[in-house]
Amino acid sequence: MSGFTAAGYPKAVPLAMARRIEDAHGRGEKFAVQIWSGASTGPELDGALAKADGIEFRMPYNSDPTARDKINSGKIEYLDMHLSQVAPMVWEGFLGTEDIAVIEVTGIRADGSLIPSTSVGNNKTWIDRAQKVILEVNRWQNPALEGMHDIYYGTALPPHRVPIPLVKPDDRIGEPWFRCDPDKVIAVVETDAPDRNQTLPPPDTQAQAIAGHLLEFLHHEVSMGRLPSNLLPLQSGVGSVANAVLAGLQTSSFPPMTAFTEVIQDSMLDLLLTGKLASASSAALCLGPEAMQRLTDNMAELHDRIILRPQEISNHPELIRRLGCIAMNGMIEADIYGNVNSTHVMGSRIMNGIGGSGDYARNAYISIFTAPSTARNGAISTIVPHVSHVDHITQDVQVLVTDQGLADMRGLSPKRRASLVIENCAHPDFRPLLKDYFDRALRESYGLQTPTLLSEALSWHQRFIDSGSMHV
Repeated sequence: MSGFTAAGYPKAVPLAMARRIEDAHGRGEKFAVQIWSGASTGPELDGALAKADGIEFRMPYNSDPTARDKINSGKIEYLDMHLSQVAPMVWEGFLGTEDIAVIEVTGIRADGSLIPSTSVGNNKTWIDRAQKVILEVNRWQNPALEGMHDIYYGTALPPHRVPIPLVKPDDRIGEPWFRCDPDKVIAVVETDAPDRNQTLPPPDTQAQAIAGHLLEFLHHEVSMGRLPSNLLPLQSGVGSVANAVLAGLQTSSFPPMTAFTEVIQDSMLDLLLTGKLASASSAALCLGPEAMQRLTDNMAELHDRIILRPQEISNHPELIRRLGCIAMNGMIEADIYGNVNSTHVMGSRIMNGIGGSGDYARNAYISIFTAPSTARNGAISTIVPHVSHVDHITQDVQVLVTDQGLADMRGLSPKRRASLVIENCAHPDFRPLLKDYFDRALRESYGLQTPTLLSEALSWHQRFIDSGSMHV
């Protein structure tokens, strides 16, 4: 299936599949499918098929609440993986045959090439590898999107890989359209249905505080000569905190910046409109209805400054490293040594998935993770003695930011990291508990490189499960 966030995903065929699956189940017949996509999709796809118990296996990312419940109850097998690795793994054939690709497009050209819609994701790979293709031509998508895309066909598997000729975030190295063998196409379905990205609410006080700490840090890095005055290409995850950080850049003194990221969301579009952002390269347009209208109204100005690419390019580790991206991603929790959990609640219940945060964090020029210092109305501390699940090891995490402050951990040993994270990032309600844990770990642990009390490392999580709070 096409789709990267709730953008550019098929809307009609999945609903029809869900109805057919429900009919089959009513007759006592087993009918379920394996779904591969670019990332998350919308309710007409993941939601409808999950509700019908029609998904046997899902990869590489999910944010639909119905599908999440089925995953966590064991009814759907789920492979959460780095987004940059999906296309290579499919080309390797490791996951088996791709039977049918269902791809939303804006239009079909006379020569058979396809005009992509609001996301590119893995569509190039899906079309190339599928035995059969179903196209959803969505007239809701703006025809002016044509030419905004850059579909690179130069990737290959070892030993045939060659350097990717992209040296600036706004370089165009591919074609505006997808290639598709017409003999593969078994159906063309006309639709007129909107993408389902929601307008994000205004930033709350916690998000604004995080944005303030992060912007102060970026200004400091410029003043120290470690970043150029217009920064380096920005990557930002999706969500209210990320939106607040980008909104904060609107009033900053930085000259026009660039973005090399996975998604363009509302605040990034606003930065483009005001000229604070010179260009943005992405795999999808993750825009709420009002922002999508702003894009439509200003398409002539923005068309050539937005580039939509396959995610194997937008998330390519070598490009991220070479361009020197500043990676800003959200987290569920971090521990005092800088390990980050961005996927699981209390160790075993998945929230969404790692997405592209791992692609960027390990390879970024500066790797930043953000979260409010507490969750569940203060019952949960997002800074803990030890994370309940590790997605990003301490070596890949350089900066932690909460509403309480910022910890720049670059060049620090584990013990120095712990002191800084506790003092700068932990909420005052939990800071004494963390200090007590760390002080006792220094005296009682098995070793003093990364002092850990094994019997207590996950006790905070167990206390929440038992009592509904991490407070003693």
